[in-house]
Amino acid sequence: MNDKLEELKTRLGEIADLTNAAAILSWDQQTYMPPGATEARAAQLTTLRKLAHERLVADEVGRLLDELASDTADLDRDSYEASLVRVTRRVRDRQVKLPTDLVARLSRAQALGRHAWEKARAASDFSIFLPHLEELVDLARETAEALGYEERMYDALLDRFEPEMKTSQVEALFAELKAGLVPLVQAIAERQDAVDDSFLTGEFDVDRQWELGLEIVKKMGYDLNHGRQDRTAHPFTISFTPADVRITTRLYPDQFKPALFATIHEAGHALYEQGISRALDRTPLSNSASLAVHESQSRMWENVVGRSRGFWTYWLPRLRQTFAPRLDGVSDEAFYRAINRVRPSYIRVEADEVTYNLHIFLRFEIENLMLEGKVRLADLPELWNAKMVEFLGVRPPDDSLGVLQDVHWSSGLLGYFPTYALGNLLSAQFYQQAVSEVPEIPVEIERGEYGSLLGWMRDKIHTRGATDTPAELVQRITGGPMRTEPFLRYVRQKYGEIYGVAV
Repeated sequence: MNDKLEELKTRLGEIADLTNAAAILSWDQQTYMPPGATEARAAQLTTLRKLAHERLVADEVGRLLDELASDTADLDRDSYEASLVRVTRRVRDRQVKLPTDLVARLSRAQALGRHAWEKARAASDFSIFLPHLEELVDLARETAEALGYEERMYDALLDRFEPEMKTSQVEALFAELKAGLVPLVQAIAERQDAVDDSFLTGEFDVDRQWELGLEIVKKMGYDLNHGRQDRTAHPFTISFTPADVRITTRLYPDQFKPALFATIHEAGHALYEQGISRALDRTPLSNSASLAVHESQSRMWENVVGRSRGFWTYWLPRLRQTFAPRLDGVSDEAFYRAINRVRPSYIRVEADEVTYNLHIFLRFEIENLMLEGKVRLADLPELWNAKMVEFLGVRPPDDSLGVLQDVHWSSGLLGYFPTYALGNLLSAQFYQQAVSEVPEIPVEIERGEYGSLLGWMRDKIHTRGATDTPAELVQRITGGPMRTEPFLRYVRQKYGEIYGVAV
């Protein structure tokens, strides 16, 4: 078995190298690449992704997996060998269904679409992006048909990001979440004057914002020897290996909150990637269990930790020093309430914890309509605005604050968005479990110490990479399935106290 396993690992390592080289080019495209290089970069990315796909679906890899499946049948399911064969088989089986030509066309469309989206967003002109979106949606439908599905076309695309989950399961969880959130949003709406956040807007030097954000995430455990932060149009994290995990943010000179919490959010993703066992390098195991699990880490650090009283017990004096005298006279309690103010907003990534999921419900509904051909793509701006009024009671004034606000469609990532709300559910569920097992975590957070929390997440989630399916991982950690109750209890308690409401 050893010779066959080593041959498989060699082939998988080469595929990982090609994939990571493409990721580096993608990172460069989103940070430093000159705009005139778009066409050349699209060709480069297409070549690398095509080569990686061809090597993965090669008959020789299939033969090795068949033989190793027999050789590892009697091993413990959690063993490295059995896990590598099982997870690689799952990944390869999906990719075998996709023609190489489709992979190449999608890669090119993504590279060009990203550039068009940036131009469209800057000009707040959806028509610039529309022809690219039409191509990307056609390719998404073609991908779904190639992958196959039993119930809904969306299932095939969702499975790429949240393995084994169905659209119907998402709808059921979202219905529970909506039923719990809507009364809370309505109750808070009647108490808007209870929280003042006006002092969060003013002049906040962007260089100081940058340095403070890095100081915080280094304290959290983000290793800058194996990472870096850069500026981009839309914050993201990208990992080439656990030894090279990069984050990005965007800064506003008139407010510090978006950049600071974006940095904490992306560092949450990066901590996950940096914590994946190096023994899994250059294999399909060196990935996350799913994007909902990934999002649970970023949302936990950003919100459950980063917007807690305990977190700012330690960091507020440093923040006051950084931006003195802007926050002079602002009490600890006033600051805590301000950073947690609930107010419907246009931009998802800057939304509060209570209304954030409403943005996800909106896009989930629209994506299904797009895939099923139940809406003209040219009508998306107006549909988006109408849904914003329906879900959040606000109407975006232009496309940049509306349908063009997120980068995901330009990257062909239909089926991705539900994982954001699912990640919120898991953030509370995992944190609750961590504190039940390590009760000193909240006290340590007040002291600016995060080792116990990070250590728990590393041990239970990070090091395992993609060894488990998300359902298996949640069951292993919490003893049950993904649930809405921990998250709903968390927001009801926190925001009920802030706003003096009981729901």
